Amino acid sequence: MDSKNTTKINLFQLVMLALGSLIGSGWLFGSWEASRIAGPASIISWIIGGLVIGAVAYDYVEIGAMFPEAGGMSKYAQYSHGPLLGFIAAWANWISLITLIPIEAVAAVQYMSTWPWSWANWTHQFLKDGTITNSGLLVVFGFILIFTLLNYWSVRILTRFTSLISIFKIGVPTLTIVMLTISGFHPQNYGQSWHDFMPYGTASVFAATSVAGIIFSFNAFQTVINMGSEIKNSRKNIGRGIAISLLISGVLYIILQSTFITAIDPAMIAKSGWHGIQFNSPFADLAILLGIHWLSVLLYMDAFVSPFGTGVSFVASTARALYAMEGNHHIPSFIGRINITYGIPRVAIIVDTILSMVMVSIFRSWAVLATVICTSTLIAYLTGPVTAVSFRKMGPDFKRPVKLKHLGWMAPFSFVLASLATYWAMWPTTIEVILIIILGLPFYFYYEYKAGFVNTRKAFWSSLWMIVYLIFISVISYAGSHQFNGMNWIPYPVDFIVIIIASLGFYYWGIHSWQIFPDYYQAKKLNETVKPEENDSTY
Repeated sequence: MDSKNTTKINLFQLVMLALGSLIGSGWLFGSWEASRIAGPASIISWIIGGLVIGAVAYDYVEIGAMFPEAGGMSKYAQYSHGPLLGFIAAWANWISLITLIPIEAVAAVQYMSTWPWSWANWTHQFLKDGTITNSGLLVVFGFILIFTLLNYWSVRILTRFTSLISIFKIGVPTLTIVMLTISGFHPQNYGQSWHDFMPYGTASVFAATSVAGIIFSFNAFQTVINMGSEIKNSRKNIGRGIAISLLISGVLYIILQSTFITAIDPAMIAKSGWHGIQFNSPFADLAILLGIHWLSVLLYMDAFVSPFGTGVSFVASTARALYAMEGNHHIPSFIGRINITYGIPRVAIIVDTILSMVMVSIFRSWAVLATVICTSTLIAYLTGPVTAVSFRKMGPDFKRPVKLKHLGWMAPFSFVLASLATYWAMWPTTIEVILIIILGLPFYFYYEYKAGFVNTRKAFWSSLWMIVYLIFISVISYAGSHQFNGMNWIPYPVDFIVIIIASLGFYYWGIHSWQIFPDYYQAKKLNETVKPEENDSTY
């Protein structure tokens, strides 16, 4: 996706771009949602969520540096296990990305709907019972269009915009932490006993990780991977960009959660419990309750800026993911057409925009959209550790600008964590997302038919581990404990033990299922462009 007008992204711009994606609506709603589910113990949920995504991201650093290309996360599984697994992973990832664009618009409109000023009464019709109304939907469409237009011309406009907006997005949460702590600090809200700290049990801590949008809030590390060849010194900066942006956002999210917990009036908790705390614009509502009206105004402004920056970043990332999917040759070729002047997949941007509008027309709640994103993302990420280890066997002589010292145990560890987090998203979300992924298979088989079913059988056997895994996770979600909306045939925490053991089995099945397909030689050719003199980084 290079062109004469394409500008390479340096490390600072890359970190700002990643933070522009990471710090979005998650900080505006995640702390409140997590508190309602897990109480003060929700602070542990953020640590677990960061651990899950950090472990998965670790695997992708090696393969991302090996294959620096735009939209790379939509291709890696295809290189190691063939077109069917590649399609499943890319489709699941793409589903999460086209949902990320409207969720940021929904967040901005939801904060708009609670503007407290008399002149803004007309915005109150945008939201009803936590759901975007038809009039609010038109405003959401407007935001999506703006996100799209800011990506339509060049990477230079994108990076300048996101670098500026990311500085603002870090500053406002930091100021919020300071002011809420000064105005209302009640450390006793953490409780004086284990039950006070964890009023809804240990299971709620894990549930909040997926259901409250915590996984969703950390998901944007893939923005770095998907920029691929557009990154300056990608061999080193991919790993650095991911590590720095995840660390900054993780620390910020944990402190924000603690601030939210200690800023609540203890009388409110005594009256209704953590479950009963109801806000439409959580931090802004809290600032008003504490009498910091100027901060509430700033937060209402940031409710535009934070989702805005994330939405803009993900239009870029989503377009590159769809562009990469076209390389699988199982979606129409015109979608991958690159604008010659700017080196940008404009058709993919337009397609993503339309489908994002369709997605938000169906799912109009922030919480529902966040859960869909979490589940589809994790299913896509499951291929990362399998592909990374598989390439150690199938391409031992490939150039590895970054060779991970701990991949041997981190890969199965991250696979297990991703499996558990998928289960935490609860029934029926698991089966709903899997059905959405299955809806993409007619495209795959249509293009296989057009190609004469050349490697279809081989690709099926190479991908069988994932197909059976999806069946397993659906069944265990239905049969699992009632804490995760299951039938309680397998009670908590026995359900966790079953998932851990089964996931390790699927992982080892996966790393022994790789086969050489024509895509492997494409990967080899791409890897040859990596400079050998920079093959010296270890993590």
